[in-house]
Amino acid sequence: MSDTGVRERETVVIIGSGPAAWTAAIYAARAQMDPFVFEGAGSRTMIPGGQLMFTTEVENYPGFKEGVMGQDLMLEMRDQALRFGTRSVWEDIVEVDFEQYPFRLVSSTGTEVFADSVILSMGANAKWLGHPNEERLAQSGGGVSACAVCDGALPHFRDQKLAVIGGGDSAMEDALYLTKFAAEVVIVHRRDEFRASKIMAERAIADPKIRIEWNKTVTDVIGEETVTSLTLKDTVTGEESELEIGGLFVAIGHTPNSAFLEDAVKLKDSGYVETPIPWRTQTSVPGVFAAGDVMDDFYRQAVTAAGTGCMAALEAERWLAHGGNGSS
Repeated sequence: MSDTGVRERETVVIIGSGPAAWTAAIYAARAQMDPFVFEGAGSRTMIPGGQLMFTTEVENYPGFKEGVMGQDLMLEMRDQALRFGTRSVWEDIVEVDFEQYPFRLVSSTGTEVFADSVILSMGANAKWLGHPNEERLAQSGGGVSACAVCDGALPHFRDQKLAVIGGGDSAMEDALYLTKFAAEVVIVHRRDEFRASKIMAERAIADPKIRIEWNKTVTDVIGEETVTSLTLKDTVTGEESELEIGGLFVAIGHTPNSAFLEDAVKLKDSGYVETPIPWRTQTSVPGVFAAGDVMDDFYRQAVTAAGTGCMAALEAERWLAHGGNGSS
């Protein structure tokens, strides 16, 4: 970095530090693109490494027959990328200008960065209920999760009474998935009807292993080492009750970490980065690519994020090889 806070022009800048970002960095580094990664500075609900840093055991990532701790997996990915020459800093990108070329980016420390290509892989932030004990137990692996597909099959959730919070399609999908492992699944919803699609709601209501707590909100998450119960409040009567559980899955949505992009690239109404061509990572701006959960509002898995990170690096390499003229 120079004394003026302006970094030398980079071939490819990767924003993010989850599976998509580090996979993109591995491929870009091996292709001698000398990638520079902005891992992020971290916040209360998002730290460098992404959502897997809040996950204990990951059993569905290929290549680890005994499973792998989420933090260990991310550290291995990071170390692999650094081994091939990737450079990185723990800073956020807070401003971009994709109308000029090379692209201009500004970090949280005020550093200006110029890049011939950019890979957006900032991920998405799971929405939480906002209770302090919920956050603590989620970070410590105490039976609180925002991803049923990621964690639901883990041994400590099997044959337990599990709670799912939410009323949309994601909540219905999570609840139905958890019936494979749980003794009972309790959906807690603040209204007297679901906002999920009719077919998904009907499936959940009809499932004999699913019980529904209508008109209930969670006012507290109870447990020291692991979650043991929820304090519920009836939204109609105001009456409080306690629900004993062995696991909590919060399914009230995700927020893509794309706010700083504003109008720089085209976003979906939900805030996810739009990639106009199916099975491609090119965004609305030639030379700017998107990978992982910041563009994927459907799968949201570590392995699919890694796959799109590979795709983004390969597309960036090809785009630059053709002189940055968008040739395919």
